[in-house]
Amino acid sequence: MFSEAQLYSPVTRERDGDVTVHLSSDHPGVNDEAYRARRNAIAAMALDYTVGNPIPHVDYTDEEQQVWRIASAELARKHEIYACGEVREAAANLALPRDHIPQLDEVSMLLRPLTGFSYVPAAGLVPLREFFGSFAERTFHSTQYIRHHSAPLYTPEPDAIHEIIGHASQIASPRFAALYETVGAAVGRLQTQTALKFLADVFWFSLEFGVVREGDEIRCYGAGLLSSYGEIDEFRHARLRPLDVAEMGTIDYDITHYQPVLFCAESVDQIVDVLGEFFATMDDETPARLGHRPHPVA
Repeated sequence: MFSEAQLYSPVTRERDGDVTVHLSSDHPGVNDEAYRARRNAIAAMALDYTVGNPIPHVDYTDEEQQVWRIASAELARKHEIYACGEVREAAANLALPRDHIPQLDEVSMLLRPLTGFSYVPAAGLVPLREFFGSFAERTFHSTQYIRHHSAPLYTPEPDAIHEIIGHASQIASPRFAALYETVGAAVGRLQTQTALKFLADVFWFSLEFGVVREGDEIRCYGAGLLSSYGEIDEFRHARLRPLDVAEMGTIDYDITHYQPVLFCAESVDQIVDVLGEFFATMDDETPARLGHRPHPVA
């Protein structure tokens, strides 16, 4: 089942204060000492952040800015073709800069007038309860690092391009922002790890990898699709199943590959109604009521 820890390079801090981001052996930047040092420094800034203090700014390099410009331009073209109308309108209202990486307080400044959401820094993995729970306060924990320059259109883990272009474009929609807030409220009611994982899996197949029918087309609204140059093409080849929270919360899947099965809503109204009702009423007994028996993708 979904384990968010698999998505992030682990971050550790030694007693002497040194911070290390542990990149996987196949990470594009694993053999680049300058990139590794950069990742460590950015993670340390996030770890030192205290709520209420100014958001730390990252002095992005020209190389990092170029990665943003490439990814931003290419994803914008993909969104015009494959993103749903709700997201395209929200992204237009948000108007993220394409010529530079926005600092997190800049993202917050753009989001607050639209939906009241604010961004705060994360070094890497944020525990599920804290990550989802913060949505109740309309807060989003975001990484600040950028993928390696050798692969500007690929990252094996969520970076600022995913967190900002993917999630902020989605959260800029008042209807999607309200869903996020409902997720946060649900987490406040949950006590069991089983229920929390069930919620995370439904979130994965909807607000991360959700698709929706618009006329004769299938378009995406999930942040994982919106921020992935490769996956935003591949989702059209996935096997589509109807929006079904019971199946979304129990299906087994592999996060390291393009998703072979996606859940398709008939409209944004259906997304709001079905997911809104689910998150608004979910409790610790929900998985059992919905027959929580994980089964493989078929």
